[in-house]
Amino acid sequence: MQILVLPGDGIGPEITAATLDVLTAADRLLGLGLEFETRDIGLKSLADRGTTLPAEVMERIPQVDGVLLGPVSHYDYPSRAEGGINPSAELRTVFELFANVRPCRSHADLSILRHPMDLVIVRENTEGFYSDRNMHAGSGEFMPDPDLAISLRKITAKASERVARAAFELARGRRRKVTAVHKANVVKLSDGLFLREVRKVAADYPDVELEELIVDAAAALLIRRPHTFDVIVTTNMFGDILSDEASELSGSLGLGGSVNAGHDICVAQAQHGSAPDIAGQGVANPTSLIRSAAMLLDWLGRRHAEPRLVKAGELVDAAVDNVLADPATRTRDIGGTLGTAEFAAAVTSTLDKTGVPS
Repeated sequence: MQILVLPGDGIGPEITAATLDVLTAADRLLGLGLEFETRDIGLKSLADRGTTLPAEVMERIPQVDGVLLGPVSHYDYPSRAEGGINPSAELRTVFELFANVRPCRSHADLSILRHPMDLVIVRENTEGFYSDRNMHAGSGEFMPDPDLAISLRKITAKASERVARAAFELARGRRRKVTAVHKANVVKLSDGLFLREVRKVAADYPDVELEELIVDAAAALLIRRPHTFDVIVTTNMFGDILSDEASELSGSLGLGGSVNAGHDICVAQAQHGSAPDIAGQGVANPTSLIRSAAMLLDWLGRRHAEPRLVKAGELVDAAVDNVLADPATRTRDIGGTLGTAEFAAAVTSTLDKTGVPS
């Protein structure tokens, strides 16, 4: 299995190195045959190559089995004309990575919730209010005059249908419930179209319950009754906001994994940003990217019908849970004392003690 590694900006290289240590341990344990190929993107690539996303990186992605993407500082990039391409958005749109899948599972002594949370948010990934990815040419955001700014929201039946189907497929293997989150009481046409497609897909899954919630109610109910959610499906911006809320409620934004998945390509990516203020200090929490890598292993295992990869994903996730359960082996952002490399070493040590599963 060839994995293309794109460390990114800020803390990206540090948490990527930590994640590769864990993946190497999983490979050693189960004989996965993982091969890693690293390419520069982001600010380093901009300085060296004049672009944050070299063409050869884009050419390589369909040729490998999976991608590990570190966080990027795209807010600090120059314009696209000056080489400042947002790698995250570009990969999602060019390769039609339509489902951003973000599990959120609460940790008892880290969460502020009164009830446990164990849900997955499936967020549409290629359109919506995101102006850098919702037009064939140009931007979905513009200013007719200095005092007027306009943003366009794009919702299509195709994108709504495929993200809904991904959510229902996921729910069928969990607790068989999908909650469609929308604002159709206000944006009646665009969210109405989204709901129309969700309902059409739901008809193909009579064994899965469909619930519909307005987004502000969903945001409140994530706090009041998180235990009643299983899989949430929603549009791009709502999903972005709700997944950050859910991750913080479950313990920290730095604890949840995330993959961007299409039909043929999957990119593992941490939920959080590049945190340049702590870059190079060795204190960043690598949990999110490690869990994302575990999700990538699971995706690859199911795609290639390779049980060892699925098992590796499960073991990595369990090892992270084991390490997080002990306050002494947590990173500093969640009350522990470990740095980035030390946390990865603790996860690796846990994996090494697992023994080869029968």
